[in-house]
Amino acid sequence: MDVGDLQINQNRVKDDVGERCQKLFQDFLDEWSVAGEIKYLEAAKHLSKPERNTLQVCFEDVTKYSTSLATTIEEEYYRWNLSPVCLAVRNFVRDRAAITVEKEYYVSFVNVSTRHKVRDLTTAKIGTLLRISGQVVRTHPVHPELVSGTFRCLDCQTVIPEVEQQFKYTQPTVCRNPVCLNRNRFTLDVSKSRFVDFQKARIQENQSELPRGCIPRSVEIILRAECVEIAQPGDRCDFIGTLIVVPDIGSLSLPGARAESGARIKAGEGFETEGVRGLKALGVRDLNYRMAFLACAVVPTNPRFGGSNFRSDNMSAESIKKQMSEDEWQKVFDMSRDKNLYQNLITSLFPTIHGNDEIKRGILLMLFGGVAKTTVEKTTLRGDVNICIVGDPSTAKSQFLKQVSDFSPRAVYTSGKASSAAGLTAAVVKDEESHEFVIEAGALMLADNGICCIDEFDKMEPRDQVAIHEAMEQQTISITKAGVKATLNARTSILAAANPVGGRYDRSKSLKHNISLSAPIMSRFDLFFILVDECNEVTDYAIAERIVNLHRFVEESIERIYTLEEIQRYILFARQFKPKIIPEAGTFIVEQYKQLRQRDGCGVTKSSWRITVRQLESMIRLSEAMARLHCLEEVQPKHVKEAFRLLNKSIIRVEQPDIHFGDDDNEMMNVDGVDKEPDQEPAKKLMSKLDSRSKSISYEEYKTLSNILILQLRRVESRMETEDDFEGMQKDALISWYLTEVAEDLEDEDQLLERKVVVEKVIDRLIHSDRVIIPLTRTALAQGTEDEEPILVVHPNYVIE
Repeated sequence: MDVGDLQINQNRVKDDVGERCQKLFQDFLDEWSVAGEIKYLEAAKHLSKPERNTLQVCFEDVTKYSTSLATTIEEEYYRWNLSPVCLAVRNFVRDRAAITVEKEYYVSFVNVSTRHKVRDLTTAKIGTLLRISGQVVRTHPVHPELVSGTFRCLDCQTVIPEVEQQFKYTQPTVCRNPVCLNRNRFTLDVSKSRFVDFQKARIQENQSELPRGCIPRSVEIILRAECVEIAQPGDRCDFIGTLIVVPDIGSLSLPGARAESGARIKAGEGFETEGVRGLKALGVRDLNYRMAFLACAVVPTNPRFGGSNFRSDNMSAESIKKQMSEDEWQKVFDMSRDKNLYQNLITSLFPTIHGNDEIKRGILLMLFGGVAKTTVEKTTLRGDVNICIVGDPSTAKSQFLKQVSDFSPRAVYTSGKASSAAGLTAAVVKDEESHEFVIEAGALMLADNGICCIDEFDKMEPRDQVAIHEAMEQQTISITKAGVKATLNARTSILAAANPVGGRYDRSKSLKHNISLSAPIMSRFDLFFILVDECNEVTDYAIAERIVNLHRFVEESIERIYTLEEIQRYILFARQFKPKIIPEAGTFIVEQYKQLRQRDGCGVTKSSWRITVRQLESMIRLSEAMARLHCLEEVQPKHVKEAFRLLNKSIIRVEQPDIHFGDDDNEMMNVDGVDKEPDQEPAKKLMSKLDSRSKSISYEEYKTLSNILILQLRRVESRMETEDDFEGMQKDALISWYLTEVAEDLEDEDQLLERKVVVEKVIDRLIHSDRVIIPLTRTALAQGTEDEEPILVVHPNYVIE
């Protein structure tokens, strides 16, 4: 039998099982109806568009129509989906939808019941219909792929059509002309060949599915036709398709393998390079093939309230409402009318963490976020809020980060010590097959439109900290490496946790001396929160009781007002609002910012860093987040007030050391009439009290005492303006007034003497150190004579906190 007869016999071979599968699937498309109408007819009509070529079919419908058809497709998907099923779709489109356009048609199955892990992919599942889930870590550019080639023989010009390509360029083995013996001289006729969009992606198994002590496994995904450009780095998606085996071109191109293959060919052993290769003497054999996943459908893990759509700016409130059921929409409406929504949300989000309400409020506003804007000059103003938590060990810093990363579908959790600059931003790597340079996403790219939780932020190397400067403010990542020049999006909020220098927060030092972060990094955080592990009987008892109940009852001890799904749904809906700043709120923001600058400039209070325009923008973002939380279209002054309170709590009162009085001030023997000669006992008692009390008082007590004295001086100043004969208040008079006010609360004379010394030292500190109180002599008041005791007045720019 010659080659021509063999080719004719091959063309006459019929696949009876394939024809029955094609007929049965076409009957399913023709007969499956909903409400009296053919379900897939409308979708088939859209395939007339040039960019459409894939019909999406629900696999549950196939199962309900015919269990045998569903089983056949599921068990031998790779065999049937590429020919009989696609031919059935082409006939259905031509007969029912009256579309005569000749092109390739594909089928994508969705709603496949069983979901497999990446770790479960074995050779037993090759060719079967599978559904796997994972996180996309790398995507390649879209290329045209040759699926069916038409070749022309260069010797006799015979046309050889419909040569199927199997993931590599495949020429005909022999010319179909019986008299032509050409076996390798062919040219491709591009005009008569069929191409399809082709893209490769790499996914990694989800962190929650990772067994203990194991490295995350990854698999390469092959996307075709309408599946391309759906999955982006960072998305958690379900991929429906089949596990296939493709030639490992990359391993053949390695220098060692190439040299070995060349040596074997020269030795006349070219057959050993086919199929199996390796070091035969050691018993090592490597296949020239590898497994990949051919996907026909890409679906976000949770298409409504998760995956890439969780914080999408392309959706509208109306479209989200249409996706909700009546009960879900009613719950969202009830939450928006909840007067105590602010507190109820933080209670539901962090039920296992006791206290720290200010941090919870800041994280909640970070989840809602501000409104991103673009100016006329195309300058982007970020709306994401960055938060840093600094504190002692065992103060639930990492617990905050873990709960946020578990709650937000687009959150990425990483560690600063174990991450490099490329791991945080992006890396340029070379593809094993095409040898092209491609970009592999880092943590900030994976968290685009989400939250990046960075633990051990202070342990990052200085060069790695510099790498995220641009990502934190401009929200872009610029790369110029290996001929690749790109600007990538990193529109993410950063939630960082850092430990103080030395392990414990030193309240006697400022924030910048407690953490090893540069000034540019610190200025890019909107909120700084400090957690100090202090001994407090009430707090310690409450924390211990909460932890013990958590261990005893586990889930029963967690009380949530709203479920996490309800909160996700509400945040998705609220983020569609774009609140505008009304004039009253804008004026209030300007006034508050002016107070911050004045307070920072006159040295009245020491902030953790200089107050700049970035803190003004932080106040605007937090105000917009407050308006979004209540689903309002306008930013009102009450929202600005809460934003200013959080900002003030964070940056102004971030480090509050105990107030230490100098040794020069401790000359207590001649203070206000206390004479050491007549009576030594009161002085000795007073010294012992001061050793433990008045040499150091807490910042809170210092502020309370100073505010009382300043309010009294303000009242005296108002009397000076209205009464001409009133000359003001001197230091002795101010001390006597205070002691008279607190005399009823003091038990004995020792406490009175102690309080008197403390008040005097507070007044001296307000005059000489803080410069809040200004002593004025009669000369300064233009009275013409000197006075021993000056009159005390308050600095005009001072604002009581």
